Amino acid sequence: MFKLDKFCVRLGFAAFIAFNVQLGYAQSNSAKYPGIGRTATPAEVVAWDIDVRPDFKGLPKGSGSVEKGQVIWEAKCASCHGTFGESNEIFTPIAGGTSADDVKTGRVASLKDMKQPQRTTLMKVPTVSTLWDYIYRAMPWNAPRSLTPDDTYAVVAFILSLGEIVPDDYVLSDKNIADVKMPNRNGMTRKHGFWNVKDKPDVNGNNCMHNCVPFVQIGSTLPDFARNAHENIAEQNRLYGPYRGADTTKPPIKQLPGASGEGLAHAADSHAVSSKGPAALFKNENCSACHAQNAKLVGPSITDISKKYDGQSGALEKLMAKVKAGGAGVWGSIPMPPQAQLSDEDRKSLVSWVLSGGK
Repeated sequence: MFKLDKFCVRLGFAAFIAFNVQLGYAQSNSAKYPGIGRTATPAEVVAWDIDVRPDFKGLPKGSGSVEKGQVIWEAKCASCHGTFGESNEIFTPIAGGTSADDVKTGRVASLKDMKQPQRTTLMKVPTVSTLWDYIYRAMPWNAPRSLTPDDTYAVVAFILSLGEIVPDDYVLSDKNIADVKMPNRNGMTRKHGFWNVKDKPDVNGNNCMHNCVPFVQIGSTLPDFARNAHENIAEQNRLYGPYRGADTTKPPIKQLPGASGEGLAHAADSHAVSSKGPAALFKNENCSACHAQNAKLVGPSITDISKKYDGQSGALEKLMAKVKAGGAGVWGSIPMPPQAQLSDEDRKSLVSWVLSGGK
């Protein structure tokens, strides 16, 4: 096992997998299926082997300035994270909660402060390689892997400048990235059971599993005099995340969320979801995570979509293409991910149902 682990570390995880796949083909297919399978090319291995380790193995050469990173940030990142990485509208803030003393000590003091409202990325992440690796492989959210190594260096440099970890005129590169001192670099320990199975576990506990309640019914309602006292609660929720507000401009729904197993996101939807048909597709393909019947969540409501495209020629084909390819801009800056896995028949059925207002 030790030799295998040592080999994995030296070769890289992705390259190790490619090696095993190649070996499996060579051993099995050569006997069972002659002529099928081939050795992975170096370019194919490199395409998989993109991880950057804390010791910076796997880090490509390049550089990027804070100034260039700000330009990229405002074009591709600020819509979700805010101009200064402070936004809490969609994701947890990137910057904030760290100090110059934290950079010196390597431990973020505000992590122990009960008055600290948020744990930002720069408060938690102990290694700068983690920032670089994640941004390079996964960002921006609607176009992962579209940033070049130089772009990534620039964006990371800008993030570091937001936390006053590097100066505003800093140029980050593969030559100096190891010199960056993260505020929480000494805040992570591997001296516990998560990293060593011989140590004590992080959590000790026993499942109760006695006298369990078979079903929990939500039983709270707003009295009539208070129902719309503070205007419509549904319009006072964040645009991203669970939908927790009822439309208080309308009478209470007949059945509270939970009674039928439906989540809160469907509280305003009076249409039953059958096991077949477009309504089931809408639920099973997770469309309901961003769209509700009569209220705006991450994206527009079914009712608003239906009204916008009512009577428009070619609306069905236009929206079918939109669902397949994804995109942003019509209803706001938050992109809708592509749904290419749907068949043309299901996509047509789903879009027709949305255009009908969910009828």
